[in-house]
Amino acid sequence: MFKSGESSGKPVVYMTGIDEAKFRRPVVPGDQLRFEIDVLKKRPPFWKMQGKAFVDNEMVCEAVVTAMVAEEKAGTR
Repeated sequence: MFKSGESSGKPVVYMTGIDEAKFRRPVVPGDQLRFEIDVLKKRPPFWKMQGKAFVDNEMVCEAVVTAMVAEEKAGTR
């Protein structure tokens, strides 16, 4: 998946899109968030996932998120 050369070997995830986002209620300091993520499609290096966020078993947010996984370049940190 990754080319050898100038890389640190650490994967880096870049968020490439957010679709169908619904924010159901505000989240305030002190709330404990629990995330549930389901992979809808995986075609390396791209991933499409359905995510939901909960506070006290109440859904506060949901969205479809796309991301790309790449390898960190050496010397970028």
